[in-house]
Amino acid sequence: MRRFCSYFSHIAKLPPSFRASHYAGLFMAETSPRLVRPHLGDELRLTVESLAFGGAGVARLDGYVVFVSGAIPGDTVKAVVGKSKRAYAEARAIEILQPSPERIKPLADHPGAPWQVLPYKRQLEIKQQQVDEALRRIGKLDGFELEPIVPAVEQWRYRNKLEYSFGQDADGRLICGFHAPGHWQEIIEVRDCLLASEAGNRAREEVVRWCRAQGLVPYDRSTGEGFLRNLIVREGRRTGDLQVRLVTGAGELDFNGLVAASSADSLLWTQSGSVAETTSGGNTELLSGRERLREQIGGMQLEISADAFFQTNTEMAERLYALAVGDAALTGFEHVYDLYCGIGTIGLMMAPRAAELWGLEIIPAAVADAIAGAKRNEIDNAHFFAGDVRLVLPELVEKAGRPDVVLIDPPRAGLSQKVVRRIIDAAPRRVVYVSCNPTTLAPNAAQLVEAGYRLERVRPVDMFPQTPHVEAVAVLVRGK
Repeated sequence: MRRFCSYFSHIAKLPPSFRASHYAGLFMAETSPRLVRPHLGDELRLTVESLAFGGAGVARLDGYVVFVSGAIPGDTVKAVVGKSKRAYAEARAIEILQPSPERIKPLADHPGAPWQVLPYKRQLEIKQQQVDEALRRIGKLDGFELEPIVPAVEQWRYRNKLEYSFGQDADGRLICGFHAPGHWQEIIEVRDCLLASEAGNRAREEVVRWCRAQGLVPYDRSTGEGFLRNLIVREGRRTGDLQVRLVTGAGELDFNGLVAASSADSLLWTQSGSVAETTSGGNTELLSGRERLREQIGGMQLEISADAFFQTNTEMAERLYALAVGDAALTGFEHVYDLYCGIGTIGLMMAPRAAELWGLEIIPAAVADAIAGAKRNEIDNAHFFAGDVRLVLPELVEKAGRPDVVLIDPPRAGLSQKVVRRIIDAAPRRVVYVSCNPTTLAPNAAQLVEAGYRLERVRPVDMFPQTPHVEAVAVLVRGK
């Protein structure tokens, strides 16, 4: 899954000119010498006016902007300041003093579903508005068609992958759940995760019960001691396959006992020595079942490696990819580049409609999955290579010729200016940009527009109900 980030981490990765104009346009219209900057730890009474991208509420303290996590428009809250800057502060709501008229009762105590207190229709309206504002305010773009957001098929139990962390409760009992907002070392136990299927919940509980019976202890994130770190549960929504991966520190594990306790179709064990809170890397061993998860999407038969990226909402991924395929407007004669192709899913859906498809991805295991996927689905005009787009793209153009269409599905940080420059140099007539972050889509699109492309249309897609995250498919065409 692509990681949840704060609004500020998105903005910090923007070029300085975009970042400054974004803050100026959104929040600094009322700047004056009278503004009083709060201090770290101050408790403030605030009324939230709107939501910033990333989900934080926007409030003002005598004109000074405060971003408040855990609050929605219309809420009056008591909030504690966690960061104080010249232009803004970040705070966390610790008490709802007067709830917003829009606020509804949450279904779950789940830090991964912060927007569940908003009616779903309102969630969609805000996401649509935020995509539009990012493009206009950050990218200074206009004249494009913003199509209506595509709503999710399911509002709950839609995720095909969940990453849990181990911890202890106040009594020293082993628990498994999610990091508490604002408290990185505190784990909130989850019993029935409403973002996971019933089968996925059972798979998690089987492993947790066994770990408790074995007396295994969680990893301590402050000291680096302990054993149990994370538990990843992946599900093939169309195949019914369940894959469980236990991530631990160095140590011994009764893997035969674990295999006997788990009903998952495949079980993996990763030993990691990293001090970072990450489930990637380390040494992974297959304990039982298949090494790769089987899935189906868009008529394609896929097998996904443990570390390979795959959209975490299968049903909505199918709709997202169908939009991208349609927006490519292929007639059977085009040469298509699929950049940041991952396991090649969108490219494999496009290949039968194109003359030739070339995919680039930096993770070798994902490229191996893409090559195997092409063979499995009897697609012989798709070619996949491992490499950094910034370094390899000019070489690919020299080898394969200039593309007619470039498909881009980058990580949340978007594209660097150098990568956009490489794409401009490749001179495709059409660019289809699949974005998981409109605040990085905006400057990337602006750079393409400055080079002679026209932003034709953008279609938001709600992949993650109950969260502030939104995807979008943008189409840019060279020339007028």
